Amino acid sequence: MTFPSAEKPGTIVVDTQEKLLYLILGNGKAMRYGVGLGRKGFGWHGRGVIQWRQRWPRWTPPDEMVDRQPEIAQYSAANGGMDPGLNNPLGARALYIFQNGQDSLYRIHGTPEWKSIGKAVSSGCVRMLNQDVIDLYDRLPEKADIVVM
Repeated sequence: MTFPSAEKPGTIVVDTQEKLLYLILGNGKAMRYGVGLGRKGFGWHGRGVIQWRQRWPRWTPPDEMVDRQPEIAQYSAANGGMDPGLNNPLGARALYIFQNGQDSLYRIHGTPEWKSIGKAVSSGCVRMLNQDVIDLYDRLPEKADIVVM
């Protein structure tokens, strides 16, 4: 993939067609990671900022997801969410995508479901292997830009 020269080092670029995430390093180089993405109708495209980052996050599915999947109601915000851990759908790290100062409700996060990498199966977030999201988290500057195309 050729990266626009306008993308500064520290920018995340998600190629939804190839199901790859790149962390721009500069000098025409980038780190490449495989990702799982949202299934049809659940994707997000555009530019944003990683406004908030969390190690071992709690998972609180949005009300819309609970409405579609009533079996996860026990993890709703009203019930306090799911404790952090290896079985938590957000995995080891979560990077929260904001657009125009507002939480987009989309995340880059780890996953215990390694078979989902390279597929379009999630409710819209960008999934990574836990070891990959830890690596990305540790390399990423604060308030990193993100481009999802």
